[in-house]
Amino acid sequence: MLNKNGWILPYIKENRRLFIVVIFLSALTIFAAASLMYTSGYLISKAATRPENILMIYVPIVAVRTFGILRSASKYVERLVGHHTILKILSRMRTRLFSNLEPYALNINSMFKTGDILGLLANDIEHLQDIYLKTIFPGIAALFIYFISVIALGFFSVPFALLTAIVSFVLIGVLPLFSLLVEKARTHQIKKEKSHLYENLTDAVIGISDWLFSGRQTSFIKEYSKMDDSLRNIQGKEKRFRRWRDLAAQFVVAILVLMLLYWAGNESLAGEIPKTFIAAFVLVIFPLTEAFIPLSNSLGSVPLYSDSINRLDGIKEVKRVEQIPVLEGNIDDDRQIEFKNVSFHYPESENILNNISFTIEPNKKTALLGPSGSGKSTILKLIEGVEPPTQGSVKLNGIESESFGDHISKVVSVLNQKPYLFDTSVLNNIRLGNPTASDEDVIRVTKMVELHEYIASLPEGYHTSMQETGVRFSGGERQRIALARILLQNTPIVILDEPTVGLDSITERKLLQTIFKVLEGKTVLWITHHLIGAEMADQILFLDKGTIAMNGSHDDLYRHETRYRNLFELDRPFTVIE
Repeated sequence: MLNKNGWILPYIKENRRLFIVVIFLSALTIFAAASLMYTSGYLISKAATRPENILMIYVPIVAVRTFGILRSASKYVERLVGHHTILKILSRMRTRLFSNLEPYALNINSMFKTGDILGLLANDIEHLQDIYLKTIFPGIAALFIYFISVIALGFFSVPFALLTAIVSFVLIGVLPLFSLLVEKARTHQIKKEKSHLYENLTDAVIGISDWLFSGRQTSFIKEYSKMDDSLRNIQGKEKRFRRWRDLAAQFVVAILVLMLLYWAGNESLAGEIPKTFIAAFVLVIFPLTEAFIPLSNSLGSVPLYSDSINRLDGIKEVKRVEQIPVLEGNIDDDRQIEFKNVSFHYPESENILNNISFTIEPNKKTALLGPSGSGKSTILKLIEGVEPPTQGSVKLNGIESESFGDHISKVVSVLNQKPYLFDTSVLNNIRLGNPTASDEDVIRVTKMVELHEYIASLPEGYHTSMQETGVRFSGGERQRIALARILLQNTPIVILDEPTVGLDSITERKLLQTIFKVLEGKTVLWITHHLIGAEMADQILFLDKGTIAMNGSHDDLYRHETRYRNLFELDRPFTVIE
């Protein structure tokens, strides 16, 4: 099994054979390029001596062709195998990422900033491929060729091989490490400046009317320009550093060329090597250093990768637990929802719920009221098991809600404010509640929500297209279609998440009467922020600032709670249609 403790090493271990093949092919490409230049240098020098017969340079000619073809072929195969490996890894990474993000789908905005979400979904996984393609593969291949080159040169002269190794190490070790340290500090500075710049711009856009009203738009532009200039200055320093670093690398290459030219010339004068080998030794430097020089830029980019890795590491790994067997049998006997001493807050934020306790009785209709931001949506997430409570317990029939896992959809269904309707037929949209339902079942639940006659009157009846998001139908009709879908789903617990938002008071009351009528016998939790229809509920919970401020029936609260009575009178429409 894949180790889940990282985003780099586990995938290297899992695909180590493919990695070895890619690194071998990468090293073979560098070797072929170096051999091509070596034999080309020898061939040019040998041809300049005007041999008596072309057969005397036939072998170098064949070698040049061979290494030229080998370089192209090995490069192609290396790219093919390398990208196959990376695509395989990216596929696994995406699967793992979405599996970890799935539990946060309902509250992803509270867990991550918008920029972080976009980074996770659009950039981070794709960005990690550069670690393999631009850093790991070429880096290991270059190190391998570096040691092979030093060993090969040692057969001619051990002292000169050691001197060449020291000078070459500037390209393969010193400059890359120096680049890493400098780029790390620079990346932190750029990130900090960009953050300030974006914050300043966002505040300005949101409060643009205040800037204009106060007449301070000129000062804002000056301040913004100053911050932008500061960022550009840091980016300019980064570009200048890279230019000087590349210049230093080319200077080291020039030193190596002069060293080899001097050494090969002396060796030739001493009769240790033929004169035709001088150009061969000098030319071989260029393909080798071409493999070494990019390492500075690759290693300098590591701080950029670290942001992606840190963001991915910040996602809590999901532990898949065994599902509870025979859930439906347990829950049908008793449909109670129990909150006991529940508190909840997101990381680095204040409590949204503060030690609340209440019980939603089986087969009863409970209205959860409260102003916006009081914690009603959080209670919904806790019941669905999307979030575990920070303290206390949330239980459905004595079982922790988060333990239901994927089976929660067999126990709890939700009628949202704006249920999504797909661009397909009415029949298919309703059947989403139970894909195995027959056409007769669909018609039965449609009659229950009092929409059958209208749908039947349409030119194509139940095969009428909903169009995108159900724009063909009114708000109330869309909610009735979603309600029919829930009836097909047939869960013992139904949560109504402000299903009448945006409807006029008459349509709202009619829809609520239909909802409560067809859901008779189920445990219903109705989440709302106003009190129209509250008298239809068996129990009312009034949530305010994370605590249960009032709890009781409508009649009791109306008689004994002045605040509730005032709110109810304010919310009640002037004309009530029964």
